[in-house]
Amino acid sequence: MSFFVAYHPSYIHSVPSTHRFPMEKYGLLYQQIQYEGILEETEFLSPALIDLDIVRQTHSEEYLNKLLKLECTPREQRVSGFVHTNDLINRELRIMEGTRLCAEMVANGGVALNIAGGTHHAFTNRGEGFCLLNDQAIAAQWLLNKKLFKRILIVDLDVHQGNGTAEIFQQVQEVFTFSMHGGANYPIHKEKSDKDVHLETSLDDKTYLTILRQELTAVVESFDPDFMFYQCGVDILETDKLGKLKVTQNGIRSRDEFVLNIARERNIPVVCSMGGGYSKDVRDIVNAHMYVFRLAHQLFSK
Repeated sequence: MSFFVAYHPSYIHSVPSTHRFPMEKYGLLYQQIQYEGILEETEFLSPALIDLDIVRQTHSEEYLNKLLKLECTPREQRVSGFVHTNDLINRELRIMEGTRLCAEMVANGGVALNIAGGTHHAFTNRGEGFCLLNDQAIAAQWLLNKKLFKRILIVDLDVHQGNGTAEIFQQVQEVFTFSMHGGANYPIHKEKSDKDVHLETSLDDKTYLTILRQELTAVVESFDPDFMFYQCGVDILETDKLGKLKVTQNGIRSRDEFVLNIARERNIPVVCSMGGGYSKDVRDIVNAHMYVFRLAHQLFSK
């Protein structure tokens, strides 16, 4: 069974020390994966820049051109969370290719994980919330265009709603968007996913996992996906500065185990993108993200 991880040094983009986004986590994750010997060198994918024609199948021509020409207004840049530069845009294009390449590599089964990505706040025609382009949406649309799969499930367990993903696929029956997120958290205005599960503030492990098992099991049984994307943000952690939930590291591990076991038991290829995480100590973020890599290795490399 296939097992791959996508990474490139440009995933780490220089931001001011006061910036809220923990950019250093990507390099630390790559180093930790190497240290633990989870992957052979041949199982690391080094993405190039994505073909722009692939991006155009998901994002509007006008918006993509604004990004490429660095013509987004100062306000649009603030909403996106980053000051736009050529290096930043190339980073985004490489992350998009990382997730698309992951999807291509597991088309015949298995799991692939992009160390970055999960950019679910990027809409058809705009970016917001540290997301300029939507990697899982682009990869899902690419799979559909290639007629490789017919029913794609996007499981979004970041603490923030996957509003951009919901908007992009609101009229696409072949893609089912599942978002389980803090009801009182960002974004204030929620889009309509195919299934939204709004969580109450300060939810603990037991309640969180009970809701997840019930809701996601029902979706998988009714939709019967033949491909799955998993946005496995770790901002549901109790230590997260933005999360407002009380899920522990053990809760994260149980969550990831449940989702990956669904894919393995049903022989559904799965691609994971890391999503958000804003704990004060970056070690908490890296430790939480590492569960999905270890579990993927245990479940899919046998």
